Amino acid sequence: MPAHRPTAVHVESPRSDPLLAVRGLRVSYGGVDAVKGIDLEVGQGEAVGLLGANGAGKTSTLRAISRLAATSGTIDFCGRPLVKASADSVARQGLVHVPEGRRLFSSLSAEENLRTGAVARGRRPEVFTLDEVYDLFPALVALQDRPAWALSGGEQQMVAIGRGLLAAPRLLLLDEPSLGLAPVVVTAVYRAVASIVDRVSVILVEQNAALALEVCDRAYVLAAGRITLAGRPEELGDREALMASYVAPPATDPARPAERPGR
Repeated sequence: MPAHRPTAVHVESPRSDPLLAVRGLRVSYGGVDAVKGIDLEVGQGEAVGLLGANGAGKTSTLRAISRLAATSGTIDFCGRPLVKASADSVARQGLVHVPEGRRLFSSLSAEENLRTGAVARGRRPEVFTLDEVYDLFPALVALQDRPAWALSGGEQQMVAIGRGLLAAPRLLLLDEPSLGLAPVVVTAVYRAVASIVDRVSVILVEQNAALALEVCDRAYVLAAGRITLAGRPEELGDREALMASYVAPPATDPARPAERPGR
């Protein structure tokens, strides 16, 4: 039986004015489009998944939203345009990016790395306290004084997420939090993520769709820089359609020559 091909992409918008609204977003590297004119929204209190295979354009989308990559299109956060803003300024507005690869300060201890998150918070009120971060990640309690270079990959991921929470996010961008982690660590990280999404809006980038759909209210699926499917978890429950959307362009788009995708 041939694989089910998704039909036109339907995107359900948030009920109220969106916290984040992205229109016609395009990201290019060296003349090659990694993200090809996508639209997406995140409502206040929503957790939104960004799914797709490696090279689909997920990480490029997050980098564009947090102003780490040059773009065309529009990005509005809390009703304000971000396209001309710096990465530092959007972080101070509460748009906090936890990147793939953790990016900790290797010579600082686990707790010192956590506390650096407060720099981006500035005078905005706390969303999570340090004690609450330790409640989310109890494994870190015994590792407070350990230098970041001596932490395991899973421990570093916990610190990276905790640092993002201490920055008082209004919107938290989580890029591949399960990548390269042992299954028992993935379980611990996603137990924390399930609690985080109850308190703050999140965009969650994941290759593992099953994990993301357990904690997200809605999700978009990217393939070759385009959104191929979107909906709520129950609408994306058809595994055959979901997997087909990882590789198929939208039925409403004409076929295009293959291009080198971006991450």
